[in-house]
Amino acid sequence: MVRPSQRREMALHAVQSAHTTIRHACATFAISETCYRYTATRAPENDTIADWLLRLTTAYRTWGFGLCYLHLRNVKHFPWNHKRVYRIYRELELNLRIKPRRRLIRETPQPLAVPTAMNQMWSMDFMSDQLRDGRSFRLFNVLDDYNREGLGIDVDLSLPADRVIRALDRIIA
Repeated sequence: MVRPSQRREMALHAVQSAHTTIRHACATFAISETCYRYTATRAPENDTIADWLLRLTTAYRTWGFGLCYLHLRNVKHFPWNHKRVYRIYRELELNLRIKPRRRLIRETPQPLAVPTAMNQMWSMDFMSDQLRDGRSFRLFNVLDDYNREGLGIDVDLSLPADRVIRALDRIIA
């Protein structure tokens, strides 16, 4: 795919070297005659914008485009829009490098303790499910980790803390 600026250059070359008409060259390279005759004029304000951007980025090294533009617009009261300022900002290659986040170095986890006798380590868990009529019920399970024996299971529609403490005291006794 050829850009319009490249097609314009080819049309200019065709007109100058092959002695074809401008209309024929424009039709051949699919550009308008306006595009063929257009010459870009650089506004003198662009130099002012570039100067301000360079001053701001050297004075405030951590400022990106957003802070520079807001300073120019709100503090210095320049009328330039963000698209124009951003275009010049990119042409000057002032884009800040976005630093990647540092990863936390974590210690290697300790291996899980393996019980060697009964009642040395227990595991407890809450589970829940729903009845057919939509009411939910909860289960409180206590297991011995050594022989995987279920020491206690309490089932009810609600299990308050007092009930859990009572169940644990009963299993300990």
